[in-house]
Amino acid sequence: MSDWVWILVVRLDCYTNALKIKYTRALQGLGRVYHLKKQRKYAYDEMTKLIEKARNNASAFEKRSEYSWRTQLDPLRTYPYRYRAAVLMDDHKETEAIEELSKAIACKPDLQLLHLRAAFFDSMREPADAIRDCEAALSLDPNHSDTIDLYRKASEPQS
Repeated sequence: MSDWVWILVVRLDCYTNALKIKYTRALQGLGRVYHLKKQRKYAYDEMTKLIEKARNNASAFEKRSEYSWRTQLDPLRTYPYRYRAAVLMDDHKETEAIEELSKAIACKPDLQLLHLRAAFFDSMREPADAIRDCEAALSLDPNHSDTIDLYRKASEPQS
């Protein structure tokens, strides 16, 4: 047995013992172990159990979003949407990335979401959409330097 596999077995045992004493955060640890073992369904299931049991479960929603694309997200937390959109952009799925951010913006207009979508539009050479999102982001924080820089870049004539 390799060192890596042995470490995962020991972790699994530790988290299982922690659950026996009702330590619900061990579910997150189990989820991580299953994720590392490429058993995403089990990882997702452990995070679902944590969401059902924990009082403050927003971070569990975020972590679970990394284990399955079909998970229901907490619409008030923006991290899962930004994470999914970044993964989609890395996979050259620009339209899907924009849609993911647009879903979150529809629920909660957020400076980071608007800035990220503007940056995606800019990378896709869609300056009008990038400018629109920069203006919306700047209406939330007129001094956000990254958005100001992006706005200037998107406003430059295309060559």
